[in-house]
Amino acid sequence: MRVNIVGFGLGVCLLQQQAQLPPLAWALLLLPLLILWWTLNLRAAHVRGARIASVSLAIAIFGATGYFYAAAWAQWRLAGRLAPQWEGVDVSVTGVVAGLPQPFERGLRFDFEIERVEPAAVKLPQRIALSWYNGTSREEFQDIAPVRAGERWRFNVRLKRPHGSANPWGFDYESWLLQRAVGATGYVRPGGTDRLDGLVVRPAYLVERAREVLRERYWDTLPGYPYAGILIALAIGDQNAIDANQWQLFARTGVSHLMSISGLHVTMVASLFAALVHWLWRRRSSLILALPARKASALAGFVAALSYCLIAGFAVPAQRTLYMVGVVALALWANRIGSVSRVLCLALLLVLLLDPWAVLAPGFWLSFGAVAVILYVATGRLRAGQALGPGDSLLQWGRVQWAITLGLAPLLLVWFQQVSLVSPLANAVAIPLVSLVVTPLALAGGVLPVDFILELAHAAMAVQMRLLEWCDPLPLAVWQQHAPDAWTVALALAGCAWMLLPRGVPARWLGLVLLLPMIAVRPAVPASGAAWVTVLDVGQGLAVFVQTRDHALLYDTGPAFGTDADSGTRVILPYLRASGVTRLDAMVITHDDNDHAGGAASVLSGLPVGLQVIGRRFEDDTVLQFCAAWEKHFRWRKRKPAVFAAA
Repeated sequence: MRVNIVGFGLGVCLLQQQAQLPPLAWALLLLPLLILWWTLNLRAAHVRGARIASVSLAIAIFGATGYFYAAAWAQWRLAGRLAPQWEGVDVSVTGVVAGLPQPFERGLRFDFEIERVEPAAVKLPQRIALSWYNGTSREEFQDIAPVRAGERWRFNVRLKRPHGSANPWGFDYESWLLQRAVGATGYVRPGGTDRLDGLVVRPAYLVERAREVLRERYWDTLPGYPYAGILIALAIGDQNAIDANQWQLFARTGVSHLMSISGLHVTMVASLFAALVHWLWRRRSSLILALPARKASALAGFVAALSYCLIAGFAVPAQRTLYMVGVVALALWANRIGSVSRVLCLALLLVLLLDPWAVLAPGFWLSFGAVAVILYVATGRLRAGQALGPGDSLLQWGRVQWAITLGLAPLLLVWFQQVSLVSPLANAVAIPLVSLVVTPLALAGGVLPVDFILELAHAAMAVQMRLLEWCDPLPLAVWQQHAPDAWTVALALAGCAWMLLPRGVPARWLGLVLLLPMIAVRPAVPASGAAWVTVLDVGQGLAVFVQTRDHALLYDTGPAFGTDADSGTRVILPYLRASGVTRLDAMVITHDDNDHAGGAASVLSGLPVGLQVIGRRFEDDTVLQFCAAWEKHFRWRKRKPAVFAAA
């Protein structure tokens, strides 16, 4: 079974890397292959070599099954997108606010599920993402009315097909919309706006309204508190409440996984309720006679985990843990406890069946990878009957932290091009403090009318933030490098597995040799005398990167999208870091319009820049002046940044 599930997952991963979807008619070839596999399975017990052939064929068959399963999902989702003829057309839609409304500096964003369209001839997707702007450069000024989850509204909207920037190593907005079944994006037009119903009573809308009520309680109880957004993220999974500076601190110290709804938090909630029900159940003999306490506690733990996942937005790490809890609970009810690896594989299968796009999320790989590393270093390492004292438990905890840091390092370099070297120290305190103190207090304070509980949770979070702020400036706190090649990542994972073998295995240090290619193999650079010109997709604006063998130039920096987001952080810096660019020899800002200079501040704070050229308008003679100044700058080999101002 485990081999089949792994093969299915490999097929799903392969499909997500394709430039176009395959015809589903090819899936008919799976039937004769399945018959052949079944025949080999029957002969495996009697014919030498048939078992190996059966396993190989199983990986191929179930890999193809996953491939075409993900393709069918993708075709179904793409069929529900906005048709091109309805782009830019003003229509009246009636529907329900289907998610948490997210305020931003220019208005409000929310998901909207359409129930009726006027005129009826217009065909729209069922789910769209709307922005309601207030006082911006849109055609007319709008006064935004309060919008709450679960309300039925009528809007005049103008829609377009989902579109995201096409940049390597950047955030894939279009894929993110596809994962969430959003078939169009758009904005609310003035006029024709009306609230029709205060609350539509459906389970999904009731859950979203409950999340919004909890968020408002945190806002009202902790106004102006710097870490209130973190408590909101821990309680209801609204990660937009955490500001960009805090996310950067979490990434540099390696605790980002704790600031969202992680599997550890779901496990904690499930274990707490299971233990409570088990303790209460055993106090009544009538209850024990009706149902064993172990089964009752397993059911309570699953219900608690499900409730927490729903209120937290059902993120991938939470799903993975929920399915694992569900499999364990089902095994307890059926009196059939399986191995941990079987439970992990079943959770993997459920995640991929319900969301084939989960493999595109870093959280998917990091969450399953962390569990796999823990199983690898902890399972079978203790002798039968061996008891652990307090010192041994602490030592085992430290080993697990070290193993997770080492084992996930290659994946972190692939996704983020950086690894926190202080994460074992930061997580040693953050995991018990956040999971066992902050999160329970945040949840209890959200449902109990006692403001002191939330203030206590905020105080505990403040202690944690002080530790992270102390760890952040430590020497070599973060290792940053280029995005490694796939073959070097495979070698690095093998090296990590070798280094994490049990004590007593000789020459474990040789695993370091397999890590070297991931660090030493640099990205390709232009040949001497040649130049590569890369035009980055920043939407309305311009950002051009010019690279020679020895120098790097950035020409304009694209627009700023808001106070906390711009092209520098979302597009330019991820591309430069993944490409192995550690400094810019020159940066040109043609003029100070937002679509050309919006990301300049982020680039300057993220990378050292040599020559800075700033001008209002570049004519032919100005470009010649700039080239002369740049050439002189390199000839003199100045080490401090220089600024060349153009008129």
